[in-house]
Amino acid sequence: MNDIWGQAQESLAAHIGKHNLTTWIAPLTFQGTEGHCANFAAPTRFISDWVRRHYAEQIQAALNAAGLEVRQLAFTVSPQQPPRADAPADDAPAKTSPAASRRAAPVDDISAPLDSRFTFDNFVVGKPNELAHAAARRVAEGGPVTFNPLFLYGGVGLGKTHLMHAIAAEMRARQPEARVLYLSAEQFMYRFVQALRDRAIMDFKEMFRTVSVLMVDDVQFIAGKNSTQEEFFHTFNALVDQGKQIVLSADRAPGEIKEMEERVKSRLQCGLVVDLHPTDYELRLGILQNKTDLLRAQYPGLQIATGVLEFLAHRITSNVRVLEGALQRLFAFASLVGREIDMDLTHDCLIDILRSSDKKLSIEDIQRRVAEHYNIKLADMVGPRRTRTVARPRQIAMYLAKQLTTRSLPEIGRRFGGRDHTTIMHGVRKIEELAADDHGLAEDIRLLRRALEN
Repeated sequence: MNDIWGQAQESLAAHIGKHNLTTWIAPLTFQGTEGHCANFAAPTRFISDWVRRHYAEQIQAALNAAGLEVRQLAFTVSPQQPPRADAPADDAPAKTSPAASRRAAPVDDISAPLDSRFTFDNFVVGKPNELAHAAARRVAEGGPVTFNPLFLYGGVGLGKTHLMHAIAAEMRARQPEARVLYLSAEQFMYRFVQALRDRAIMDFKEMFRTVSVLMVDDVQFIAGKNSTQEEFFHTFNALVDQGKQIVLSADRAPGEIKEMEERVKSRLQCGLVVDLHPTDYELRLGILQNKTDLLRAQYPGLQIATGVLEFLAHRITSNVRVLEGALQRLFAFASLVGREIDMDLTHDCLIDILRSSDKKLSIEDIQRRVAEHYNIKLADMVGPRRTRTVARPRQIAMYLAKQLTTRSLPEIGRRFGGRDHTTIMHGVRKIEELAADDHGLAEDIRLLRRALEN
């Protein structure tokens, strides 16, 4: 059984990476099979739950490939820590204590692996993300900055993790001697729980408080985890007091993270908080053009008809991952069937994505939601009043109508009391300009857009 589990772990390492194998799989003890169920002992409930959610399918596949017929996994929690693969044999003298080994661990062993695709060179910059990109660039240069922490937030697939990886990679390239630690909030919590269990909390503190740069992704995950928040708060303060840079990301602004302690929220907001706005048409088109250049190298000779990228940029607005995934699927499908990527093939290949991306939102829905948000009458959206309290919400509704529907400017103008298309265009541009500098307005738009799209 040990040989089979060893083979399975080698296979897992190739699929999930050595770091994830060491962190999550190595602590498990394989206890054999009963029927078609593989049994494992885990040192903590946290580890067993994590493995069940994230790696169960991979473990099952690896065991099947190694010769076992496994259809499900079962976990029990045992406080006995299994021996590590790199632990000395019973008859070999240990050179260092476990605490000393943890203390000597290099940052590369602690950090999450970086995705080599996520660099500044292939990050497509547009109005929705130009401030976040500029701030990330400034931090990555490694010189003194006037903001600490840098807090990036936004919805799924808008580029937060891309920028986090790009910052870490750039800083390591510029300053090889710097200890740049990048990990997720879940990994931070796991390390903390592990330190508590092993009675090695001082080693944990030394590990995290002696880095040059601390980068934590998806920090909203520690909300509601009181002990982890406490330790994060003290780690944050210790690093800031030493002048060390902190970079954080989350799916929402610090003030919107529920169950986060007020003192932690206050710390998160004391630097530069930057919102990555939902992509606009121009940015989506730029991303598609950039991705197309990369895919053409993988699929030489494959042709893409004029208008396909523009069509995709207009129709698929949910997030960048869906957009890039759709293009990847198109190239693969066209290569298999030996056809040019034209509009017919695009509709055939992406029918499920296009259906889910259909904009069923009406201009009236947008007007109603904006009127409610700003506490004005719905009739004012189409009426002649030009007071600021009415004109600005009306322009926001025009902007959202342009962003979230397929209606043309003249059509939108007709829905706003028969206004000329140039009036709509002026309103859209005005909101774009104001939102670039007015964080309150940008936040209003983000909240409205989220409410309308959900």
